[in-house]
Formats: sequence, C-alpha cells, structure tokens
Amino acid sequence: MPDQVTLTTPVEALPGITARQAGLLRTLGLTNLGRLVAHLPMRHERMEAESTVGQLTPGTIASTRGEITATRPVMGKRPRFEAVLLDHTGRLDLVWFNGLYMREKIYPGVRVRVQGKVNTRGPGLQIVNPKAEVIDSEGPEPAEHDAAWRPVYPASEQINSVMIWRAIKKVLPRALELIEDHLPEAYRKEREMPSLAQAYRMQHQPENESEILGSRRRLAYDEFLLLQLGVHMRRAHLRERLRAPALRFSEGIDAHIRERLPFQLTAGQESAVREIAADLSRATPTNRLIQGDVGSGKTLVALYAMLMAVASKMQASIMAPTEILAEQHYEGLSKILKASRVRLALLTGGTPKPEREGLLSRLAAGEIDILIGTHALLTEDVRFKELALAVIDEQHRFGVHQRARLRASATDATSTPHVLVMTATPIPRTLAITLFGDLDISVVRGLPPGRSPIVTSEVGWERRSEAYEDVAARLARGEQAYVVVPAIEPGEAGPGGEAIRDVKTVLRELEERWLKGVRMAPLHGRLARDTREAVMERFRQGEIKVLVATTVIEVGVDVPNATVMVVEQADRFGLAQLHQLRGRVGRGSKPSGCWLIADPVTPEGDARLGVMCATTDGFVLAEKDLEIRGPGEVFGTRQSGLPPFRVADLMRDRALLDMARRDAAAWVKRSPVLAFPEEAVIRRRLLKSYGESLGLADVG
Repeated sequence: MPDQVTLTTPVEALPGITARQAGLLRTLGLTNLGRLVAHLPMRHERMEAESTVGQLTPGTIASTRGEITATRPVMGKRPRFEAVLLDHTGRLDLVWFNGLYMREKIYPGVRVRVQGKVNTRGPGLQIVNPKAEVIDSEGPEPAEHDAAWRPVYPASEQINSVMIWRAIKKVLPRALELIEDHLPEAYRKEREMPSLAQAYRMQHQPENESEILGSRRRLAYDEFLLLQLGVHMRRAHLRERLRAPALRFSEGIDAHIRERLPFQLTAGQESAVREIAADLSRATPTNRLIQGDVGSGKTLVALYAMLMAVASKMQASIMAPTEILAEQHYEGLSKILKASRVRLALLTGGTPKPEREGLLSRLAAGEIDILIGTHALLTEDVRFKELALAVIDEQHRFGVHQRARLRASATDATSTPHVLVMTATPIPRTLAITLFGDLDISVVRGLPPGRSPIVTSEVGWERRSEAYEDVAARLARGEQAYVVVPAIEPGEAGPGGEAIRDVKTVLRELEERWLKGVRMAPLHGRLARDTREAVMERFRQGEIKVLVATTVIEVGVDVPNATVMVVEQADRFGLAQLHQLRGRVGRGSKPSGCWLIADPVTPEGDARLGVMCATTDGFVLAEKDLEIRGPGEVFGTRQSGLPPFRVADLMRDRALLDMARRDAAAWVKRSPVLAFPEEAVIRRRLLKSYGESLGLADVG
C-alpha cells in the first residue's frame, strides 16, 4: 500500500478495494480507511478446521465445502429448504427450517462452505440449519482453513459480513501502522492492556479467545475513560474556575422558609435540605442531582432551595420537560406561596407573544423572583437580572449541554448560578456515575406521612372486566380514577400488526359498557393548554370522575382522591414509565390500586410486568429495568445527549467503569485541561467524542 495512504484516505483510493466494494462500504458509512478499521465485529464465531465429507463424524461440530447438486423447498406445517452437497468423498444433506429464503443464495452449481453439528439421517449424514458461506466463483478457490475465530460484522442486505471481512484484511496491516495510541506504554502495562493497534488487530484477526477478550477490554476501557475524563474536566472547571452567588442562610431564614411549607419535612427531605443549604451558602457552584421515588416530595426540597435564593434578593428558575408539568408546578407553587410576597411567572412555548415580551422585561428588571417553564427557558432572549439557582425537573430528559445553556442565561464568563436537577425516575448507581458524573447526588428516601400503599395487579385482555369492576366500585365510594392508553387517535398499529388502544376508543367503550353514566374526560398533549387546565381543575374538584389519558399524566399530577389506575396494553410501556404513572395514585390515605392490562408476547415484557407487581420501590425497579432492557433503552443517547458506547457495556463492565472513573479523576487532578504535549492525542479524541455533548468548548 503506498506510503501516502492515511486514515482519512477514501475507501475507493485504497489498493485492493474495487469501485464496487467501495460503493457498498460507503452504504454503511465506511467512507475512509479509519472508519473501515474502526468498524468492529459484533461477535466472533468459532470456525472449525475443515474436513472432507468422508471425514465427518456424527455428533461433532464440523466444517466442510462442496458443490450444491440439488435443492428443494418443502411447504407445510414446518416449511424448510433442503439441499445436497457433494465433494469427491461423499454426500452431505443440508436442511434449513423456516429457511425458504435460502433458495436465493443456495442453488445447484454453487460452491459453499458450511459449518454445523453433524447428525445421521438414514444411511447418510445431515447438518440442520448450518452456517453457509457461498464461495465466489470468479476468484480463486480459498484455501482450506484451520480452526480459527472469525469476526462477524454489522452488515446490510447490500454488503454482508464476509465481504466486509475481506476488505478489512486487505488494508489492516497498513492501517495498524497509522494508529496512534493515546495511552502511554507504562500506563497500559500497569493495567495489563494491549496497545491500541494491537487491540484492533486482535478484534479483526484474533489468534485465540483470550485475544478477543483482551482487545475488547482495552477498547471498552477507552470508551469509559474518555467519557469520565470529560465529566471530570467539566466538574473541575465548574468548581475551580467559576463562582456562584453565596446565598444567605441563618436560623431565621430557615424558620421563615419552613413557615411557607405546607407540612413538616420528612427525614429524607431534611437530609437533602441540609446538603443543599450547605452547598448554596458557598461560592462554589452547586451541581447536585436530587433523586427520589415517586411522591417522595422532591419539589418541596427544590422550593426550599429556591426560597433561599429569594431570601438573598436574587432569582430562581425551575424547568420542566412538558407544558403540563410546568403548569402543575406553577399552580402548586402559587398555592403554597399565596400569602407571601414571592413573585412567580410561567413561561412555555404556548405563552402568547405580548405576554411573553412583558414577562421577559420584568424578568430582566428583577421583578420576577421564581420563573417556571419548559425548554422555552433555554432561548437566547431569556435573561435574568441575577439568577442564583436553576432547578431542572426530570433530569434524564435534559442533556449536559442544556444544563450549561441554562447557566449561561444569567452570567458572565466567570459567574454561574447553582444548578439542582431532580428526577422521580430513580437512576441506578452505574448509570448515575456514568451519565451524571459531574453531579453530586442527594437521595430523598421515604414517603410523606399519610400516603397509602398501592397494590398492583396484572390481568390479560380476557380478564380486563376485573379491573373495570374495581374502578366502578371505587367510583361508587366517591373516589376517582385514571385510565391510561398508549395512543390518542384510533388506527395506529403495533409492530405485530395489533391495534394500539387509543383515548377515543377506550372512552367510548367505558361509556357504553363498564362506566355508564360516569363523568369522564380525555386528557392528552394535543389539547389546547386552556382545555387541559380546565379538565385538570374539574378533575381536582371532583366534577370529572375518570380521566382517560395518555402519558401526559406521567408526572406532576396530584389528586389525593384518585385511588385507582388502569393501564391498557401495559407491556407497551417501560418500567420507569409504568412506575411514574402508578405514582399518580396512592397520594392520599385511602387504599390504592393499579391494574396492568396486558398479554405480553416477549420475555422482556413479561419480566417488566412481574417486577411491577412485585415491588413499589423505584430504586429496585430502576436496577431491574437496567438488567432487563440495558442502559441504551433506559437512558437513550437522545435523552442523555451522549453518543452511545460501541464496545463497553454498563452491565457487564462495571469494574472497568469504576477503574476508568478513578483513573480519570486522578488524571484531571494532575492535568485539569490535558494541556501537556503528550496529551494532545487523547485531548483531540476526547473533544471529538464528547466536546459538544459535555459542553467542553468553554473548559479550555
């Protein structure tokens, strides 16, 4: 390969890669040498040493090759595709159950290499569902292989794994010479890790299983280390270079704030308040996550903090992910602060322009003490006179860069408000330290006094009458109910073709069958804000007995008289979401229940519902959700704002993550912005991977 080749050389310019191959590689985004070599296998398959057909032994896994001489599709209850393979020593029968699609690939005249378990069939031999590789008729006959591990790559209909493997083999030696390692040799040896070039070679051309495991460990560690370096740099920048207002705090201020609170704080709230008050009274910027289960009273803890800002004659804001939740916060805080001189305002995307302009003018003049809103708070024209504290609700829906943007709405280059972020979706420790490692964490444990336990029951479609009979009985006692469905309008279909339950259809069914004569109303995100507010107020007042809703009621809705919830097609919701929904009941002293109507078709769906019925502890549920669905689903990259890991796995690599966190903390303590010349490569790779998502541009 010519010396002028670099990792950025386009694939079509690489020796040995044809124009057709280059075009196919480009369909997978493999546009240059670097991207091609970074296209890692998703797994490795053991290739047995090749034998002739005559050498095959029943009961063993074997590999052989030969010519296909006959094929036939067989229809019926168990459709299958059969083929006959011959070599110079004998015949082997092949069969693929549910494999009629194989006739596009396997037909008389083609030569194939197959691998699978050899069985006897009558007097002859057979392999059922073998792995099959068609041997290219245009090229030379490939040599018989010895036992080896073969990489299996993410591929497509246009280009399969074998074609990708052949392309990578042609360019790998030159590519390995070009790979710079960002970890010093002594550092690698201390952690018993191969060089970066060795790790890529071991992934693409492993000599044994230990090489596969060792190279994967190095590449997974790199992913963790880069993220943790970014998180610790962000944290160090915030704490060592920026200053926040040190809020006033005294016994008198504490007593005055408590007079405004509607009830005495629980032990869990007291603990969080102590931590937060200590933070806010310092000039070091607070960056704290308030974790608490559904209904644990996190909002009251946040209000305490915001009133500390007001007591210091400064401003606070609280940002929620939906208009409904922002409206709920506004109404709830307005009631609590009704008799005070605290000035509140609400800003959402639906705020009319004239009202918005007046509000922004008052905000900039310092005539608003606490601003409540949605993403609308992040727009550039929102300017505070002196923002001391920014509270962000439902943290997992906002990325790190959004937190940074909110800070910027009030500050110069060296001053920043304190930031509190809170979530009612308890976050497993593994995820918390990975995604939110730049935050300290307070946990609000326990529930306020007077809350009732919730009994959760699962029933299939055929037994759903049990759920609605329970609802009818509770309504007869003067209680209220929620019915939650996945869709707003009829007509949507699920992946299996099943109809998705919708608000309109379910409302009509309830009116006609189980809940005749009951005052019900729909509630969903497409309703106008005034309509939503009116429906919620009538529900709070008890005029409406049943809300038929989508997940807009997931957070923030607090009606103590609502004692039962029915979730239709509950297997279509994640564990965290089901737990949030369930938290709308059990908010008073009456016994409460939650009915999950579902006929789950996957083991995952079945496991989710089983866990929901077994526990109401959100922290237990969070860990189970991580086990069942994995971190990519629990906190998708879109919510966290972070690119996904390609190699690392938060569940199986926890020890590696802990090591990377310790290493990153020590590294940043030694070199806060990675400014040494020998750190240029790792700094460049860090900024490329996480510069935008972690807001590292202002770190230096």
